Amino acid sequence: MVREIVSHDDGAIYEFHPDLEPIATVADGAELTVETRDSLDGAVQAEADVIEAVPEEVNAATGPIAVEGAEPGDVLRVEIEDVRVAEDRGRVITIEGFGLLDGHEDVEAPRTRMTPVDDDGETIRFDGLEVPIDPVIGTIGVAPEPESYTTLVPHDHGGNLDTTDMSAGNVAYFPVFREGAMLAMGDCKAAMADGEMCGTGSEIATEIDVSLEVIDDPAIDLERPLVETPDAWKPIVSAETLEEACELANRDAMGLLSAEHGFDETDAYLFSSLVGGLEISQVVDPLVTVRNAVPKAYLSDPLRG
Repeated sequence: MVREIVSHDDGAIYEFHPDLEPIATVADGAELTVETRDSLDGAVQAEADVIEAVPEEVNAATGPIAVEGAEPGDVLRVEIEDVRVAEDRGRVITIEGFGLLDGHEDVEAPRTRMTPVDDDGETIRFDGLEVPIDPVIGTIGVAPEPESYTTLVPHDHGGNLDTTDMSAGNVAYFPVFREGAMLAMGDCKAAMADGEMCGTGSEIATEIDVSLEVIDDPAIDLERPLVETPDAWKPIVSAETLEEACELANRDAMGLLSAEHGFDETDAYLFSSLVGGLEISQVVDPLVTVRNAVPKAYLSDPLRG
């Protein structure tokens, strides 16, 4: 199958809303290369370039891409085959009014540090220190229902999840709320830590290879994003507080375990405390995001039963 290219030059969104119009329509099973620009739209090219406040439009997500046959109640499977950096530098910044330590007197905002890509293409540099390149898709999601969310906000549709598992070799699953699903992605990082503490990773343009599949009549009613790694299934939840997000992520994991093993709620709760693992994705966006890792030894394929 020929791999179709969908570029940010064709179109990009700054808001996920129920009435998105596609810039491309692809078949179920399509293999794509999605080209993205950096989350700051090229505004920062040197350390003298600083961002004084969070822009009204940020985290451009290439798309939306309609997938033929995707209907509400289905699940869109997005296999992330590869993520390649597509420019010779990234940038990590502080912005006043944003970040885990916003307002602390000893943390300067705004400030920019450029993170040039080494000639080997395997590392970036921060003030002379090497950091391995491990690209992450920061914003990825589908059209929501019924509300709208900017690309700065994560929610049940996906969006600005800033989750390090959104990376090559993993598979993301999204509930389909609108016909065609309307997939969009961008806001990639050359490297990013769990938590994204200052509010950014090394923001950079990328090329993303994905393959898409519509799962109709899924074995479970998926309400929020789910990511599959080689070792685990991880429900992803965004909420106003870390405690609320952790609670929902644990309940989602309990639902997967109950479907697999026939547990009642209490046994699923007990077992989750033995085998689950809460992980922080990000703590800086308007909602915080966590995931709960359940090893594949205890879950086979929850969407196909």
